[in-house]
Amino acid sequence: MPIFAKVAMIVRMSTMNISLPDHLKSFVDEQVAGRGYGTSSEYIRELIRRDQDRLDLRRLLLDGASSAQSEPVDADYFASLRDRVRGRHSK
Repeated sequence: MPIFAKVAMIVRMSTMNISLPDHLKSFVDEQVAGRGYGTSSEYIRELIRRDQDRLDLRRLLLDGASSAQSEPVDADYFASLRDRVRGRHSK
């Protein structure tokens, strides 16, 4: 995509100051240096995003576990799913 066609996305950032014991600060600094993060803020934002993803997955799993039981899934089920996606409604 040409540069002129890209839409600028403005993200409003707030500041949060946190206090860490020396051993955790050292750990964060090591992760930033060793894993390609530009700043400790980038590393912390990544940790928060991963935690959000983990919580979303947990919610989906719990929703699925509490949903009504369905028919067993077999090769025919997946074949009909592929047909539906391709626009060939078999049912």
